Amino acid sequence: MADAAVDAGHGVLVAADKFKGSLTAVEVAEHVTAGLRRVVPEVRVEALPVADGGDGTVDAAVAAGFERREVRVAGPLGEQVTAAFALRGSTAVVEMAQASGLRRLPAGVLAPLTASTYGSGELLRAALDAGATTIVFGVGGSATTDGGAGMLAALGARFLTADGTPVPPGGGGLGGLAHADLSGLDARLDSVELILAGDVDNPLTGPKGAPAVYGPQKGASPDDVGRLDTALTHYVTVLEEAVGPRAARYAVSPGAGAAGGIGYGALLLGARFRAGIEIMLEVLGFASALQRCSLVITGEGSLDEQTLHGKAPAGVAAAARAAGRDVVAVCGRLALTPQALRGAGIRRAYALTEEEPDVARCIAEAGPILERVAERIARDFLRPEAS
Repeated sequence: MADAAVDAGHGVLVAADKFKGSLTAVEVAEHVTAGLRRVVPEVRVEALPVADGGDGTVDAAVAAGFERREVRVAGPLGEQVTAAFALRGSTAVVEMAQASGLRRLPAGVLAPLTASTYGSGELLRAALDAGATTIVFGVGGSATTDGGAGMLAALGARFLTADGTPVPPGGGGLGGLAHADLSGLDARLDSVELILAGDVDNPLTGPKGAPAVYGPQKGASPDDVGRLDTALTHYVTVLEEAVGPRAARYAVSPGAGAAGGIGYGALLLGARFRAGIEIMLEVLGFASALQRCSLVITGEGSLDEQTLHGKAPAGVAAAARAAGRDVVAVCGRLALTPQALRGAGIRRAYALTEEEPDVARCIAEAGPILERVAERIARDFLRPEAS
């Protein structure tokens, strides 16, 4: 046995994120559970799929008991799409990628200059209509770089050109912005706790801003990046005239550059920025689930340097370690040293590529391979419950 085992009866908590392109977080938990039980049938397993604010955040909330609500909103190019948010009591979890994510673009189409966050604003409005007084706004996986202008417009703001017509959608159109009016914003926003949940702390513009760092992922050429950065800088200047110095202050605040600058728009709405995985663990009830287990299994598609900077497995491991629980991780690909894993609170990581070196097969057959990985975890870390 490779590691000190824990009693199967003490419980295992599977709190992993998705394997992007292969398995949802819910599917990861299902396959890990199946593999564990193949070796130790009596093991008590609790699944708590997690997310850090990006793709899969609503699904994680629904798996934890939230109600899924669907609404028709504008996609990033203006077409109508069906998007979802999650609701439990007066708390809503809204995922901007549901409306304005890259996955909402037609196959092979990228629109770095014209993609809009208008639908994300419509999702927030739907959450308000449903009676939410606390909104966790998960940002990530966006197709957009419009500084949240589309979102603000959907909530009642007006962005006009010199001739009084609305600016075109997308970040590129903000270069022609002459006048911003936020006085028409939905009044309900004043009495709502809005939490900006993200995993990046970039400012809005500059060398580490949204266009420079994330624009290329959305199809922006070097010229597009320059145009977007100039347009967003101008956007901030016009907003200063409308709302005062806080517009410039928010532009350099952590999280402003999240999801193409929608973080900046959320800060203008009064949002409080928090690490996505931290707030999601609170919302999902992670602390109470920890009390019912001795071993935590976390993970995501690739465990690498990015994992250590606010991604779900690092947040899960930190919280579990603080509670004195053992943590192991599963992943498709492992690019962290044992020392880095231990520093993050992860005793050991198990990669699908250890079972199947062919990466294409790992992606295509991720579920069955993950079950074999979970069997190894059971043999290494679990012992049958004492009778």
